Amino acid sequence: MKTEERRQAIKQQREQLIQELEAVYLAAFDRLGGLEGEVGEVKAAQLTQIILNSKTAAIEPLQAEIEKPVITTPGSNP
Repeated sequence: MKTEERRQAIKQQREQLIQELEAVYLAAFDRLGGLEGEVGEVKAAQLTQIILNSKTAAIEPLQAEIEKPVITTPGSNP
């Protein structure tokens, strides 16, 4: 597999993982809507903030790698 093909394969895996994480966090936020009545608004808000921080911590490094510019080295001239 060529370098560019490997790079694209890794990028696709990162993008897929981001999509899967987004789905997990969306489901968690949906569940929190029903939890508010049980635990109270303040506790639900605290849990929401913790989950939001977790989402950011999980996704930002993956996104940063996708957006990182590709640095190449010039080939050697004979």
